Amino acid sequence: MATSNSQSSGFRSHFKTSEGRYSLSHEKTHPTGLLHYNLGKVITQVTLAHLRDKPIQTPSNSGSSGSSGGVRFTTRLLGAGNGSRGLGFGGGNGFSGRLSGAIKSTATPITNVNSSNGPVTPSFDGEGTYLIFNVGDALLISDYNSPEKEAITIIHFNSSNPTCHTFDSEAKDGHDLLVGLSSGDVYSASLRQQLQDVGKKLVGGLHYNKDGSINSSRCNAVAWVPNAEGLFVAGHADGNVYVYDKTKDGSGDVPFPPVKDTTQFSIAHAKSSKSNPIARWHIGQGSINGLAFSPDGMYLATVGRDGYLRVFEFMKELLVCGSKSYFGALLCCAWSLDGKYILTGGEDDLVQVWSMEDQAVVAWGEGHNSWVSGVAFDHYWEAPSVDTGAGEITTYRFGSVGQDTQLLLWDFAMDEVVVPLRNMAPLGVSPSFSASTNQSTCDGAVHTMGALHPAPIRKEVPKLAPVMAHRVHAEPLSGLLFTKDAIVTACHEGHVKIWDRPGKGDVMLDHQGGLSAVAGSKEVLLQLGKGTISHSRQ
Repeated sequence: MATSNSQSSGFRSHFKTSEGRYSLSHEKTHPTGLLHYNLGKVITQVTLAHLRDKPIQTPSNSGSSGSSGGVRFTTRLLGAGNGSRGLGFGGGNGFSGRLSGAIKSTATPITNVNSSNGPVTPSFDGEGTYLIFNVGDALLISDYNSPEKEAITIIHFNSSNPTCHTFDSEAKDGHDLLVGLSSGDVYSASLRQQLQDVGKKLVGGLHYNKDGSINSSRCNAVAWVPNAEGLFVAGHADGNVYVYDKTKDGSGDVPFPPVKDTTQFSIAHAKSSKSNPIARWHIGQGSINGLAFSPDGMYLATVGRDGYLRVFEFMKELLVCGSKSYFGALLCCAWSLDGKYILTGGEDDLVQVWSMEDQAVVAWGEGHNSWVSGVAFDHYWEAPSVDTGAGEITTYRFGSVGQDTQLLLWDFAMDEVVVPLRNMAPLGVSPSFSASTNQSTCDGAVHTMGALHPAPIRKEVPKLAPVMAHRVHAEPLSGLLFTKDAIVTACHEGHVKIWDRPGKGDVMLDHQGGLSAVAGSKEVLLQLGKGTISHSRQ
């Protein structure tokens, strides 16, 4: 298409790193008639979704709401994770008791988009990998492996624009796709069913926060709760995160009292067991711009307009730690596969590396000339073999994209950065952060919580330089994904590019049992994590 060709003109179709040459494979775009960013003011986000060869079946009469045996991976920039234990809230009055028993959906099909298809009855048994991205008032679903630029399916929403989305390959009832809208509404639906339908409306979906009845502010981020079938969270522009249960009917009554102090972290639970959402987390003042679960499912990280990264122990509903940006808002966050590090990016043009062990910023990445809008770890990258005689060396590869239209790749060697930092006597606040006078409220009860710290003095934190910088789009970038064979980038205008890794076609990793970029067994994923970021040198 003309729009896609103009995107490619004037840009090199490849870039080089130490491991070889990355080449532009193909692009995805949208029809010219769609309302793009300049008019719709909705930034394009991109999600990778892998459908298994057959739908996952769940007994219709009964079933446990406990954790799934596999690891779930959501490839939205906000991240995802897995856990080894079921969700059970310990803070305040909690609602862990409401999660036991049979799973049986009582939510009604959506009515203002399309409800004619009723309950999900998937019959599409083909395996496939798809890119999902939003442009204007539309959600586009495209075949990841196909060279065709046009989408397979385009779903339009009435009087609102999709702003965020995520996918769960382990959903047992077929509802694996979440979509948040600028109106605050949230939908869950079956991706498989959208591929079956030839219409332009969402089919067989469930509708939450209908017409903004609970919260009318923009929904900026959605994520499935790992290993808690049916639960998901939605982050809003007013600083609130809501916990939903898709097996419950959406309630039209506001189940939560007004927030008494907008500067404090507080949690309120729905008074009725029939209410949905079932909990509200007020994170703080300003918008929630991004959120991500740790790979073990224990922690939830949020970033927002106030410039703070906050890390919560989700099941206990406790704030563990956090830190402020050097300047301005934080826009994105992502976890390393081993759960040890969190990346953040934002309006200070920096990429921040936060260590969960040290509870401190352990590195700044400087290289962007404008806001950093997307960050992600590359779990499929293999560090080059270098014999240093120093024993085990742990190296991470991660990437970032920004409004300067650049893709930057970074290498983070733990032994070169973190270990020396730990051996230094801190000039400022101790990284142990054991003491705290901050408090939060949970249904009226006050709880001690982890410390939120100001941005560290920059000269005290090691600086990283990118190993590669390449201008990949004409417009500001908004999305970044790593797959086993490519890097995926997206820009504000709704154009997506797939960059093949060096030597595509070679077996880079042993994906057993049909493991994809978005799903696989817990054991295999953990094994992959060790193979891609930790290397022993003798």
